[in-house]
Amino acid sequence: MTQPVPVPFSGRWGAATDTGAVRRHNEDAFLAAPPLFLVADGMGGHAAGDIAASLVVGTFAQLVDRPCVTEDDLLQGVRRGRLAIVEFFAPSELSGGTTLSGIGVSSQDGVPSVAVVNIGDSRTYRLRDGVLEQLTKDHSTVQELVDSGAIAPSEARTHPHRNIITRAISSVGDSEPDVRSIPVQVGDRYLACTDGLTGELTDDQIRDVLASVEDPQAAASQLVAHALSVRGRDNITAVVVDVAHLADGDLPVPPWQHATTAPDVDDSFDDTLPTRPRT
Repeated sequence: MTQPVPVPFSGRWGAATDTGAVRRHNEDAFLAAPPLFLVADGMGGHAAGDIAASLVVGTFAQLVDRPCVTEDDLLQGVRRGRLAIVEFFAPSELSGGTTLSGIGVSSQDGVPSVAVVNIGDSRTYRLRDGVLEQLTKDHSTVQELVDSGAIAPSEARTHPHRNIITRAISSVGDSEPDVRSIPVQVGDRYLACTDGLTGELTDDQIRDVLASVEDPQAAASQLVAHALSVRGRDNITAVVVDVAHLADGDLPVPPWQHATTAPDVDDSFDDTLPTRPRT
C-alpha cells in the first residue's frame, strides 16, 4: 500500500489583482491554492492575452489539493499550457501568450522547499529576515542589456525596450521556463507578481510593504493599491505567501489558510479573478 505524501510545510496566503488605471481589461490571471501560487501576465490584447493567461493557469488547476509538487510537475504544467494555447488559437487569426512566475510547495530529499518557476518578466521574490531577494531572472531585452553591461540596472526601469520579453508561453516558439528548488524557513514570505507591480514600485518600496504588513492578504492588497497610486499603467497582480509551519517527522502540519484582510486596510480594488480559475 502506497503511503500518503505528507505536506512539507504550510502557512497563509493572500492575493490581489486590478486592471490598473489605464487598461480596460485585466489580462493577468493567478492561481492561489496550495500547493501552487502562480501569476500569469497575458499578451496579445484583450480576447487573446487574457485567454492565454487563463488557459495556462487553468492547466495547473489539476495539481491543486496535492500535498506538494515537483520541478517536473511545473515543467509539464508549462508544456500543457503551451499546448492549450496552440490548440485554442490554431483555428483563429489571433495569437496569444503569457508569462508565468511563482512557487509550488515542494520537498527536495526530505527538505521542505519551494519549487520556483519563471518564464517571461513576471517575478518571484523572497523576504527573509528583512532582506528582499528576487528569486527569478527576467527574460527580457532589458535584462540582457544589463547582463551584457550595455546599461546599468538603474536604467532598466525607464528603458524604452523594458516591455520586450525574450521568453513566453505562446503559440509560437517553445522556450522553456527556469525551474529550481530552494529550502524554506519558518518566517519566509514569498511574493509572485506581474510587471504591473514592479513597473511602478521599486524593490525597496515592495520590501517596505512586505516587511511592515503582517497579514498576507493585506500585504497583497496594499502592494496593488500602492502601484495604483503611482500610476497603474498596467494590470497589477500580487500573491503573497507566508511559511508558518514545517513538517516535523510524521506529525502533520496545520492546514493552509487563506488570510483575510484586516479591517483597517483599504481593500477597495476591483478583485476581478478568483483564487482558483473558473472551469
